[in-house]
Amino acid sequence: MIKYNTVMTKKAFIFDLDGVIVDMAKYHYLAWKDLADELGFEFTLEHNELLKGVSRERSLDILLNIGKVTISDEKRTKILHQKNVTYLDYIAKMSSSEILPGIPELLQYLKSRNIKFSLGSASKNARLILETLDLLKEFDAIVDGNDVSSAKPDPEVFLIAAEKLG
Repeated sequence: MIKYNTVMTKKAFIFDLDGVIVDMAKYHYLAWKDLADELGFEFTLEHNELLKGVSRERSLDILLNIGKVTISDEKRTKILHQKNVTYLDYIAKMSSSEILPGIPELLQYLKSRNIKFSLGSASKNARLILETLDLLKEFDAIVDGNDVSSAKPDPEVFLIAAEKLG
């Protein structure tokens, strides 16, 4: 159980991953587009806007609706797995050049002042992404989708990160 103090005595930063450290939206889009191509219909950037902030399962429902495609539960499970494999293939090709502007300098600034910082991300691939970007060892703590029972907007990921930072 996380305890709250009425007087703040310690300061730390908790960073989200997507849109703060790196932009992962393009890789999700490419993976969904590859899947739509295999299923035989067009998936555009405009369609992709419907998937932002939506779970993988719900995203698949939206995608299939766009393509007017019906599949069995068995094929659904395979497709969800295939989408994640494709997404991970894109992640594997990332480089540190994709870190958003100012982030390396900000992390260095915080370290130079002994200010702790954590990642608090809903992504279950957060550690892999940070490792690919050569940022994994920079963070004092990492909390991701594997560490929480409630997804955002529930604050659990940030509360756990705050607790880990003391």
